[in-house]
Amino acid sequence: MKVTTPRLTQNVLTVEGRDTGEPVLFVHGNVSSAAFWRDSMAALPGGYRPLAVDLRGFGESDPAPVDATRGLRDWSDDLIELVEALGLDRVHLVGWSLGGGIVLQVLRDQPAAVRSVTLVNPISPYGFGGTEGPDGRLTHADGAGAGAGAANPDFVARLKAGDMSDESPTSPRSVLRSSYVKHPEIADEDFYVRSMLTTRVGEANYPGDAVTSAQWPGVAPGKHGILNAIAPTHFRLDDLHEIDPKPPILWIRGADDVIVSDTSLFDLAHLGALGVVPDSPGTPAQPMVAQTRAVLERYGPYREAVIDDCGHSPHLEHPEEFRRLLTAHLGEA
Repeated sequence: MKVTTPRLTQNVLTVEGRDTGEPVLFVHGNVSSAAFWRDSMAALPGGYRPLAVDLRGFGESDPAPVDATRGLRDWSDDLIELVEALGLDRVHLVGWSLGGGIVLQVLRDQPAAVRSVTLVNPISPYGFGGTEGPDGRLTHADGAGAGAGAANPDFVARLKAGDMSDESPTSPRSVLRSSYVKHPEIADEDFYVRSMLTTRVGEANYPGDAVTSAQWPGVAPGKHGILNAIAPTHFRLDDLHEIDPKPPILWIRGADDVIVSDTSLFDLAHLGALGVVPDSPGTPAQPMVAQTRAVLERYGPYREAVIDDCGHSPHLEHPEEFRRLLTAHLGEA
């Protein structure tokens, strides 16, 4: 269904016959859409009302531009308006990857509207790239190492072209197989690749505008688009522990994630240490998992659940374990 608010028109997936019960709002990650939640929504037990939203710039929602200087608030404000427009009361939020950061921003800004939070391999509360240590301190003041300039240009070009092939390691299908999941055999692969290809490509959306830096590796966050919005110069949640009330948080993560990791293969600093990005001065990798743990330990009511033999997408790779963990958390909340 389509829901129009003063900000934009958002596409929301629902499950037929499930229009009552405690609302559970699923929020997808980068280069994907609400379609990635299809099976998780259908498997949610009775008593819950599952919904999944296409974020701006993805799926069938408006391809509205992203103001990266607001961090993730373009998306979190969209969600807050959506919740209000649908009349949802104290919603359960489930956020994967980029969506994990977005639901934490909703929690930060509107804690009384949230019944519980489930984070699924979320980005760090200190953004993606350009930081060091569990306290998320900037490696350089301009955020060098983060932002749209860190995107692989061939992947961006293939995404824009709607490439469904596996002829290159940078095609969306190949990235799905190598990075979204640990083991490349997943059911309905075409379905998920088509979801990835709904990503709106350009300076206003993915990846955003690239900015040069005098610091290695020569790129820094710009002011527009997705990868700049998650840069640490724009998105930081240092004060999450100060909110009241504090709904319970469940943090589910795959043990073998190569995207969100203390040694992420998408972090230019770590790639520099591996010799993939030349002339590295030895900048430390961003400890993304350690940063999330430090923020949640200050927050208080949270639990971490690690799924072995699992990559970036527990809901696709280990759906039964994911649903068990999620259902138990929703019940406890």
